[in-house]
Amino acid sequence: MLEHLKNTDCGTPASLSEELVTLHIDGREVTVPKGTSLMRAAVDGGIKVPKLCATDSLEPFGSCRLCLVQIEGRKGFPASCTTPAEAGMKVRTQSPQLQELRKGVMELYISDHPLDCLTCSSNGDCELQDMAGVVGLREVRYGMDGANHFKGEARAEVDTSNPYFNYDPSKCIVCNRCVRACEETQGTFALTISGRGFESRITAGQGDGFMASDCVSCGACVQACPTATLQEKTVVELGQSEHSEITTCAYCGVGCGFKAEMKGEQVVRMVPWKDGRANEGHACVKGRFAWGYATHKDRITQPMIRAKITDPWREVSWEEAIAHAASEFRRVQAKHGRDSIGGITSSRCTNEETYLVQKLIRAAFGNNNVDTCARVCHSPTGYGLGQTYGTSAGTQTFKSVEHSDVIMVIGANPTAAHPVFGSRMKKRLRGDARRAGAGLIVIDPREIELVNSPHVKADYHLQLRPGTNVAMITALAHVIVTEGWLADAYIDERCDAKSFAQWKEFVARPENSPEATAQITGVAPELVRGAARLYALGSADHPQGKQVNSAIYYGLGVTEHAQGSTMVMGIANLAMATGNVGREGVGVNPLRGQNNVQGSCDMGSFPHELPGYRHISDSITRAEFEGAWGVKLSPEPGLRIPNMFEAALEGSFMGLYCEGEDIVQSDPNTQHVTAALSAMECVVVQDIFLNETAKYAHVFLPGSSFMEKDGTFTNAERRISRVTQLMQPLAGYADWEVTQLLSKALGYPMNYAHPREIMAEIAALTPTFAGVSYEKIERLGSVQWPCNEGTEEAGTAIMHQERFVRGKGRFIITQYVATDEKVTQRFPLLLTTGRILSQYNVGAQTRRTANNQWHGEDRLEIHPHDAQDRGIRDGDWVGIESRAGQTVLRATVTERIQPGVVYTTFHFPESGANVITTDSSDWATNCPEYKVTAVQVLPVAQPSSWQQGYRRFNDQQLGHLAAAQLEMGSQ
Repeated sequence: MLEHLKNTDCGTPASLSEELVTLHIDGREVTVPKGTSLMRAAVDGGIKVPKLCATDSLEPFGSCRLCLVQIEGRKGFPASCTTPAEAGMKVRTQSPQLQELRKGVMELYISDHPLDCLTCSSNGDCELQDMAGVVGLREVRYGMDGANHFKGEARAEVDTSNPYFNYDPSKCIVCNRCVRACEETQGTFALTISGRGFESRITAGQGDGFMASDCVSCGACVQACPTATLQEKTVVELGQSEHSEITTCAYCGVGCGFKAEMKGEQVVRMVPWKDGRANEGHACVKGRFAWGYATHKDRITQPMIRAKITDPWREVSWEEAIAHAASEFRRVQAKHGRDSIGGITSSRCTNEETYLVQKLIRAAFGNNNVDTCARVCHSPTGYGLGQTYGTSAGTQTFKSVEHSDVIMVIGANPTAAHPVFGSRMKKRLRGDARRAGAGLIVIDPREIELVNSPHVKADYHLQLRPGTNVAMITALAHVIVTEGWLADAYIDERCDAKSFAQWKEFVARPENSPEATAQITGVAPELVRGAARLYALGSADHPQGKQVNSAIYYGLGVTEHAQGSTMVMGIANLAMATGNVGREGVGVNPLRGQNNVQGSCDMGSFPHELPGYRHISDSITRAEFEGAWGVKLSPEPGLRIPNMFEAALEGSFMGLYCEGEDIVQSDPNTQHVTAALSAMECVVVQDIFLNETAKYAHVFLPGSSFMEKDGTFTNAERRISRVTQLMQPLAGYADWEVTQLLSKALGYPMNYAHPREIMAEIAALTPTFAGVSYEKIERLGSVQWPCNEGTEEAGTAIMHQERFVRGKGRFIITQYVATDEKVTQRFPLLLTTGRILSQYNVGAQTRRTANNQWHGEDRLEIHPHDAQDRGIRDGDWVGIESRAGQTVLRATVTERIQPGVVYTTFHFPESGANVITTDSSDWATNCPEYKVTAVQVLPVAQPSSWQQGYRRFNDQQLGHLAAAQLEMGSQ
């Protein structure tokens, strides 16, 4: 029953050497890469050596002394985990002497360990228990009455401070695996060994418990622990699982693979999947622990309808809700025209569900009024990379960073927003015994963790003013061009000569120098020049003649600007100019914010593009889809989300189908959004909770969480991974089935029996997905698009290796244009926004978990100088006012933010962060300029008028919901 808990653990990491050595272990000939440990070599030969301190996700440590072996011609009993295999070795893993030694070691362990195996939470999944059986331990000669850590006053209290796991010191064998996991895998260094000898014990932080320490609750220590010392509370409560399924995390764009360990339909725990290509067995607090929202009491599982948003909800059957929604959409179209309705796809739903929503809009609604939340985050990535390279996605795998010599992070906070990749990046930045750490350049208005954290320090932090990204990227290019650091051979072979010549002349102009742009960016010229040289040339100790691998990783601090698309093209220019595209360790890598932002774009969620980024006006492409779908498609691009709002206020866009997105909380200028929704005649929201948008809806269709459906997600590295149904949908239908029901009611039947059939249609119609199938994904673990006849079976790991998708790489001139959001006497500060580790996006999922214990409210970060000028102290309530609106938050006075700039997150609806963001947007894509809003900040004594109105409206809407549920419950 517990076989699924047992995984092959090779004990030590694999050697990357290409040189092979052959040896004999227990008489078997084994050939392994040079540098492989004897322990791992033994596993390769089908032999398992007992171990406790060793695991193949951590460097060998050699402390437990269970893995001793004998080597012919050598004295003693070396540890197999720390002894490398050598050619010609003859190794014995079992002998009478080894048996006695191992028994003696295990006897010592057990003499200071409670013998409560039958009632222990790790019973059935305990390596100490397993090893005691393997070595044949039958008695403990020392007895159990001497000095110990598990009886009476000697037994330390169990630390239950963390909401997700316990720490029981009495069961600790001091193997050091948790400490090493925190250091090597996570890179937080929150744990240490305190005391000496017999008094040695694991300590979190300063000894005040896990919650008071720097622990980020990634779970690496829990996963590494071989006993019940560190144990998930769900396992303590529910016991061991009886089966498991592989699935994909539904949080950020890293796309971590998880093994969901279950009892029936109940999830016991989520364990990071060792074979997951995106995460390789690591996780963060959200994916590892914050999945309880899926069964939260706030889940709505009954469809509801109402005539007006001021009316109470009425719970109805699925049949009535679907019929009502369809008839309302048809009524609106009959009254206002075919183009008067549209829909928004979700970056949290699967590829298959997104594909069906855009298909419904184009085929059943009869227009192209479809958009997605990617509009408000990474649409400039699609435009900018499409213009320069010919495709709308990042170039690398996450693992590629391990080959980087220099890493440039622009407008991203990987350790908070993409923490598993952030840990991988930190590991490369720290370096190891084999090679020095990579150089690091951070371009951000705020001092993010990477700037200065344990064993990681940025070589250059270019703390620019918000809104000046383009001036900065052009200044960096100016240094590289004028100092002669261009990759001339690469440019001649791979790039368009005419566009390069024009770009080179432009960036070389004196007005683009670091000295000239310093007055714009606020960054000292010598820092810009130093950063440019590091990116182009590597560190001073970089081996002469060896090509420098420099990689750029960027986030919403690049795209969410009035010049977001321009900045993406500037980044692409810089990478091409230095030859840093098309191999391991380099590239241009957008860090996607949500689990399926990449997939929602791939699936044709933009009003001008069909799946695969093919323009709707192209008659050949359109004919393919018309043939497959059996309808005539409109050649005219539809409305973007901002256009939908404007049209609603003008009276021409009156119906909206919104699946899995909360545009009221996530889109800018909240009051403008709510006014537009209030003007519509039919708003249909499909979600798992009554989110902020649903409070303006006329029809509510219950959605399904990632645990309740099959499908696929596509992460930031173009990796397509399976989402596996773990339980039946709480409301009866998965999201793709709901869309199918609505489409049928609209007169356009879809007859898919399973999402694999939807993916088969996607593959048939989308060249970059032509080789994608569920069978292949399940066999290989994942695939990366492009995946077709012209690629490897698993798709394309590194893009643009021989040539760019568009042929020759195109340089584009990036003229800096100042944003319209300027500081004034009335609004003298600039507000910028971001995320925090424990919360996710609008918080609908994480706010319904114990993650609130780390971050229970959005706060405003303000520099001490600005705070002092305004009489603001840490923890004070402050009003933040812009030309769009006003809200009130609690202040955090910190030097992480520069003078003249304030910062907040947007995870809590009552905060109203987007009440103050404006309608300023990117020139090419309408991506909102969340990162630059001119504001004033002053102490206040009460909530803003918007917050007071929100509270009244929210109470009213929750009252309507409660009344409907009570009425249904009484029937």
